[in-house]
Amino acid sequence: MALSAADLQKKHDMEGAPDPFAPTPVEQVEPLSKPLKQELDTNSHQAFPSLASSTPTTKPATQSAWGAASGPRIKPVINKQPVFTDSFTLGTVELTKDNKPVTLGETIKQVMAKYKVKVEASGNQRGRQTTFHMKAESQRELDKAKRFLLALLSPIETFNVTAPISTIPTIIGPKGATLKQIRDQTGAKIDVPPKDSTNGASNGHAVGDDDDEEPSVQITVIGPKPLALEAVDLINQIVASKTSRSTQRVRDIPPHVLPFILARKSVFEAVAQGSELKLQSDHFEVTASGERDAVHRALDLIKADIAELSSNLTSLKISLPKRQHRLLVGEGAQGVMAKSRCAVMVNFDDPSDEIAVWGHAADLPSGLAAVMEQANSKYIHEFPLPGPVTLSKQLLAYMNRIAYPKTLSEKHPGVSIFTPAPATIARAHSLVIDIVGDKPAVDVVVRQVSELIGKLIGATKDVSIDWLLHRIINGKNAKKIKQFHDTYNVLVYFPAESAEQSSVLLVYDPFGIAASPSPDDKAKSLDEVTKELMKMVKEAADVKSDTLQVEKRWHEAIIGQGGTTLNAIIGEDKALSIKFGLEAGDSATEDSILIRGTSADVSRAAKEILQIVENAKNDEIVNSYSTEFDIDREYVGRVVGAQGAGINKLRDQLGVRVDVLDDTDEKESGKKKKAVHHKSKVKITGRKENVEEAQKRINAQIEKLADETSEILQIPNKYHSGLIGQFGKYVIRLEENYSVKITFPRQTAENGEGKTREQLKPDEVIIKGGKKGVAGAKAELLDAVEFEKETNNVLKFTVPTRSVARILGKGGKSINEIKDTTDAQIDVEKVSDDSTNITVRGTKKAINAAKTAILAIADQVAEELALTVPVESKYHRSLIGAGGQGLKDLVSRCGGGSDPKVLANLIRFPRQGEPSNEVRLRGEPAVVNKLKVELEKAVTMLRDRVILAVEIPAAQHRALIGRGGQHLNELQDQTGAQIQFPGSRSYAHVGEPENAVDFGDVDPANIVKVTGPRVACEKAIDGLKNSMKAAAPELITSTISVPLKYHQIISQQGQFFRNLRNFGVQVDQSVQAQKQEVPVRPVPSGTTTARIDEEEDPEAPEVEWEVAPNYQNAQEGDSMWTLKARDQGGLERAEKLVHDAIEHAKGMSFIGFLTLPDRSSFPRIVGSKGANVMRIRNETGADIQVSRENDTIIIVGSENSIIAAKNAVMRLASGRPRRQHD
Repeated sequence: MALSAADLQKKHDMEGAPDPFAPTPVEQVEPLSKPLKQELDTNSHQAFPSLASSTPTTKPATQSAWGAASGPRIKPVINKQPVFTDSFTLGTVELTKDNKPVTLGETIKQVMAKYKVKVEASGNQRGRQTTFHMKAESQRELDKAKRFLLALLSPIETFNVTAPISTIPTIIGPKGATLKQIRDQTGAKIDVPPKDSTNGASNGHAVGDDDDEEPSVQITVIGPKPLALEAVDLINQIVASKTSRSTQRVRDIPPHVLPFILARKSVFEAVAQGSELKLQSDHFEVTASGERDAVHRALDLIKADIAELSSNLTSLKISLPKRQHRLLVGEGAQGVMAKSRCAVMVNFDDPSDEIAVWGHAADLPSGLAAVMEQANSKYIHEFPLPGPVTLSKQLLAYMNRIAYPKTLSEKHPGVSIFTPAPATIARAHSLVIDIVGDKPAVDVVVRQVSELIGKLIGATKDVSIDWLLHRIINGKNAKKIKQFHDTYNVLVYFPAESAEQSSVLLVYDPFGIAASPSPDDKAKSLDEVTKELMKMVKEAADVKSDTLQVEKRWHEAIIGQGGTTLNAIIGEDKALSIKFGLEAGDSATEDSILIRGTSADVSRAAKEILQIVENAKNDEIVNSYSTEFDIDREYVGRVVGAQGAGINKLRDQLGVRVDVLDDTDEKESGKKKKAVHHKSKVKITGRKENVEEAQKRINAQIEKLADETSEILQIPNKYHSGLIGQFGKYVIRLEENYSVKITFPRQTAENGEGKTREQLKPDEVIIKGGKKGVAGAKAELLDAVEFEKETNNVLKFTVPTRSVARILGKGGKSINEIKDTTDAQIDVEKVSDDSTNITVRGTKKAINAAKTAILAIADQVAEELALTVPVESKYHRSLIGAGGQGLKDLVSRCGGGSDPKVLANLIRFPRQGEPSNEVRLRGEPAVVNKLKVELEKAVTMLRDRVILAVEIPAAQHRALIGRGGQHLNELQDQTGAQIQFPGSRSYAHVGEPENAVDFGDVDPANIVKVTGPRVACEKAIDGLKNSMKAAAPELITSTISVPLKYHQIISQQGQFFRNLRNFGVQVDQSVQAQKQEVPVRPVPSGTTTARIDEEEDPEAPEVEWEVAPNYQNAQEGDSMWTLKARDQGGLERAEKLVHDAIEHAKGMSFIGFLTLPDRSSFPRIVGSKGANVMRIRNETGADIQVSRENDTIIIVGSENSIIAAKNAVMRLASGRPRRQHD
């Protein structure tokens, strides 16, 4: 095909320019007189384009843009076309072909022969690298040649890409378009596993889906290394665009390894490096959720730790009473791990008392000690359930049904109630409940459990009802069963259907309003409910069993895929149980099928099962049915589908085979034969009903195709991307809504036509489908075009390439914020190392706002100044300061602000382990210059820094530091030196003082380090010494031996020691006396208590009076009291008080227990603020304790004093006035 000058202009993007070669008749064209210097293809229209049409035109000649019309004609110069170049370097070159070595020259010749390119190569022997220079007349030809050359020179490698199943359709694209584009672009072979291999089933049972963790598949990429890596990158980009988050699990972790993994949770979360990551554990697996990269990093570390721990851990077994095992799980096991880095494994199903302690060999001794400490940390009460084991199981079942253990634990915090495990209940001869906690709280819970058990004795009963009838009885009589509680105060508990248990528990409700304590009433109510239930059983249905013998190979046909056929046989609400093989019973075989249920359901199920087996046996006979019919040849391609997709769908859904045969009529015309295709024959084979359904679907599809029409719309190419949408979502929605096919032109070819099956121009869009659907899609598409015209304004501008990273932000955060704020679409395209094109689409307001935001960032980067300051790594920690406070203060002094993001970009120190000593500064020039000066000044000070030690007694440290470090900060600000006290975090990092030799004999706890310029350090040392307080004078001491049994009486609840401190005396005790319990009243003698009043008074209350010796169960031994006083006078007064208190305690030899009928007189006895008790104590010398819990008053003293105190108390209790002689 000849190309006109106008076509040449269009080809070289010069459309609209004046034509320098006006059309001229063929006979006026002068042939070229000079031959070309290079050999050219004379048949090539590209080398010899036609300069005029084949017929003369009457259109006047256009004036040349290169001169006057009468001037000399300019002849075309072939070799002035644009030249595209590219250079690249390869480190490894594979020169083999068909396993035979070839030279580099042969490879380059092969590339130049296949493509119109020029290739040159130069080698670097020292670096073992080869650089290639390529030239071509078009970028497309250059790219093809480069890929071909890389394929010849690079080794063939295989890469695997893990992709979630949900991303596979996007990777493949509509009809494989995306996958084909990647293959064409890279030349790599990409293997995506078929759908069946990623979503299979096993033995007719559907594979369960995991809602948290999406299944993934391995995509295999094979090809030359650079091209294969390019394909891998393209696939990863698609995956990343669809899934930025991930949830993955590490399963089947050994039980003894899991506690060590859970203890390192913070370590695994730290590898997320700021990304979102959440770790959870359940059973023997760990689940990681969050950003995909962070999840992968965490799981890799977890797997490595599991492998290391599995090989290095060892165990030690010890025996502990079974009840103590309760304390070694949950928080108890975590406590053992925290203390000893060992894990304790407890198996409650194991009848033995052994537990295992796992850890590294060096940690096992401490682990054993931690286990013993934890096992004895709480009080454990074993509460045996009464009666035979049948009764115990009934009681336990009721308690679990009403969640009684949980209720008790919530009511009594700190107390845990543990019931036996289900596995233990089945084989146990007796059942025990473990109650764990502090003893007082446990005792309270034990009393409550005992009360409940007492109420439940005789209040439970098991009724045997076939479990298949439970659902029927509950369904028909649910309301009546609930009324049992109102009528008989009886609760009915059916077991879970999955348990397949026939025992129904009846409980006479102990908490019911109408509950009776009488055993006869309980038994009568339970019997009445039992009779009612038996009536319901008779009314429900009769249950029978039937066993079929069916060969095992047909069981899968009965079950069906995912159990669907079996579910259909059982029905939704049928009381029917079907078990296969050995599950059918003890005497069953692999061919047995046991059916249990109501008589009607069993008969129906048996009939259906036998029919399914018969159909399966006759499957080949049933599938022999076939039919044939004709369809128009033009519809065959659409019926078959791309790569047989249409007939494969019929095969998968209906289980039929579809064959398409051409019916060809041959007609002779002279010596040639011409084939005329009219009809094609379709043959369908399979089950009769499925064959008829397939034929029906094909005929319906053909009727739809017969109604199909097409229409071409003229839509400017610039609006196409907006109409198609991301990944084609907009156009796909139109296609689905209107059942049409919409085709947009792809990349423009050499002749200006789109590369699609239909020959489309760049501005053409074709719609195919039914007439009604085409009309609807056309109307909506044209409306969308109008919308695009209003909103799809395009603005292009350039920014410096160095600012692109800041514009995009970390992970695209900045650019996405601009998109969300302005509602504009932004594309970034790097043109060169210096400039980058920005294309903004949207409304005028949106694109202007987006441009302003982007240019603001670019201008900010353009004004930035970057500097480096050499700083020795040993000074980095001092400059950064604790928590980065040093840097914050430095930047603040220079006017850099306090924003953490700005601070991170403004100054950067080398990371730990990097050999560099350069600190990078980047930001506003004024701030950076100030920062450089301040940084150099700080470094100079650090270089001149000295470390001096000074001896300060440790007792003075707190005072010198001050509250909140106030005194220390003031001294540091005044002197400019840094002061480090022992125990501070940075004390060890400061270094050794230069005068450390002078303090060799000084206690390290008294050495304070001062750092900074020498003058500042000396000034700070003087300040510390001047601030020290004078040493306190030595105290005068004396020791007294005090019996421990007198301690409580002497101390007077601490008042005695407070009195000593008033004299300036402190007391140190060699042995601390144990806290003595309140004296217990002795058992009464049983005699009737007489009135103890001195006078007969009929209105006097009756009381009980018991006297016992004091100190009977008191603590034996003596404690040495050391008295410390500032002066001798105070010490002597304190000694006298102690000796007097000991003599007084010796006299307190008796204890009396005065029990009154009630507590009504206690307020009168105590008096206002204890005035009466204090008065009686002073008058009689006896100590009086009025109980808050019972009716007993305890009086301690000598025999005479307690009698006098008792009489005084009785007078107050009776309300009589004091006698004058008392």
